[in-house]
Amino acid sequence: MGLDIDISEEAGVRYLHFGSDWIQGAMRIARPWALELDYTREMMACLLLRPEASWPRRVLLIGLGAGSLTKFLHRHRPAARLTVVEIEPQVVAAARYHFRLPEEDAQLRIEIGDGADHVMKPGPAYDLILVDGFDADAKTGALDTLPFYLNAKARLSDRGLLVANLLSRRKDFRTSVARIKEAFAGRAVALPSCASGNAIAFAAVGAPLAATPADLKARALALRKETGLNLLPTLAGLPSGLAL
Repeated sequence: MGLDIDISEEAGVRYLHFGSDWIQGAMRIARPWALELDYTREMMACLLLRPEASWPRRVLLIGLGAGSLTKFLHRHRPAARLTVVEIEPQVVAAARYHFRLPEEDAQLRIEIGDGADHVMKPGPAYDLILVDGFDADAKTGALDTLPFYLNAKARLSDRGLLVANLLSRRKDFRTSVARIKEAFAGRAVALPSCASGNAIAFAAVGAPLAATPADLKARALALRKETGLNLLPTLAGLPSGLAL
């Protein structure tokens, strides 16, 4: 039995649902490459930790949804090579038909498969791994386990970051953060949860990363000028900056 996919629209925004009112993705029709949902914008705060234009060179996105993160990176980091692993073919079809997902090319490759299996296999190192995979019941399965986080860490480059979307309304949210910290030897931090109930966790390998509030503000202003993405509201919840 296939996944039940529904599309709705309201006030100029198109939404993706998996057979319920739960929002799995969104696109403002007038700005299809912009990040509409708060949590997707917060996931791109990784660009404040590594602000150089040459980063990331290679990205793994686990879970496609409406393709928001994929489209943003495809447009604003054209030198990056993007690999998307999505377990449901219907989601890929919906993203292409309803959410303007770009066609595969030298920059973008779509793989139908399990993200947990993908990181277990040998392959190229990724500078950035974005994890945003949920089923119709908002369950992550193997994507929120210690073995997965350890395997993902092993697939990161020496300048690598993992960014994971966690549901802060779930009882095991703090346990999820603890698992990431265990896998990354404590080098992980979660942002304060946003109104939607999502919380974004970051984890790093390689040389220590630290950004003061002033650093982050300057980088956020530069990123807003470059891409239109405004991360200043996110920084309001980080009075001490970010360190990994």
